[in-house]
Amino acid sequence: MSERKVLNKYYPPDFDPSKIPKLKLPKDRQYVVRLMAPFNMRCKTCGEYIYKGKKFNARKETVQNEMYLGLPIFRFYIKCTRCLAEITFKTDPENTDYTMEHGATRNFQAEKLLEEEEKRMQKEREEEELNNPMKVLENRTKDSKLEMEVLENLQELKELNQRQANVDFESMLKQYKEYEEEQKRQEKEEDEQELKAMLEEAENRRLLQDSDSDEEPARVSPHPAAKLKATDFLQEDTEPQSKKLRAENWEKSVGKLNSKPQLAGLVTVKKQNPGSTVANGRGKLPALPSTGAGSRSVPLPAGTQPAPAAQGSSLSLLGAYSDSEDSPSD
Repeated sequence: MSERKVLNKYYPPDFDPSKIPKLKLPKDRQYVVRLMAPFNMRCKTCGEYIYKGKKFNARKETVQNEMYLGLPIFRFYIKCTRCLAEITFKTDPENTDYTMEHGATRNFQAEKLLEEEEKRMQKEREEEELNNPMKVLENRTKDSKLEMEVLENLQELKELNQRQANVDFESMLKQYKEYEEEQKRQEKEEDEQELKAMLEEAENRRLLQDSDSDEEPARVSPHPAAKLKATDFLQEDTEPQSKKLRAENWEKSVGKLNSKPQLAGLVTVKKQNPGSTVANGRGKLPALPSTGAGSRSVPLPAGTQPAPAAQGSSLSLLGAYSDSEDSPSD
């Protein structure tokens, strides 16, 4: 069984390649190839950005009358993705790069321009040294001076690295922590001293005020007012009103109560008249002896005995009031 993909072909012994007819094709013929954008570019027609690596179906042709060390230079035609304007660029084997030719501008080529500038300066220097030997000496002196400066800078960097290598960072951090703790402790002590001084000053002021109050005592009320609550004024306002309303309702329904009784004017006390008692056949009551230490004793007539205290008190009460016929109801 023969293989499906065979790369080797059979050539007969009488094969002559010169007898194969050649096609007459133009030298500037174009081929359709698939490629990616070799650099970032921007379309001049519409301003669309085309980034590096974007794929295109391009037309490829060989540039006529341009070669670099026997290597042909190729040109590529692509179209803008937005406006379909034609953009062309070609290969640059000298710099192993591509060169923008038409339809767009290349972006981010500062590095390339710097390299080109350095190459140009180097080429001019070589041309000067070929024709001027003094220029060669000057350039060598400048190069040696620059080299010495570079060596000095390098030596300084090495010494700095050695210093950093000898430094113990853990000990530095420990010292820094100790310094911070010491600083905090000092601040705490200062705060305590200030607080103590303020308390002493307040105590001295209080003592001075107490001494002044002893010399000139203030007038203090014997019954200090009790501490009022926030809702006491509400109770003071509402309680009298409620009591007043209750009294008004009671007066409407029952009547107003007077402090003096309404029947007080019916009974009148008659003033004692010594003549009326004699006319009624009642003699003057004898004075009762007083047992009190401060009272005066009145002598009784001979042959009479003092009446008991209970009888004297009742008789005096009966003589104080008048008969019922003298009342204003008759």
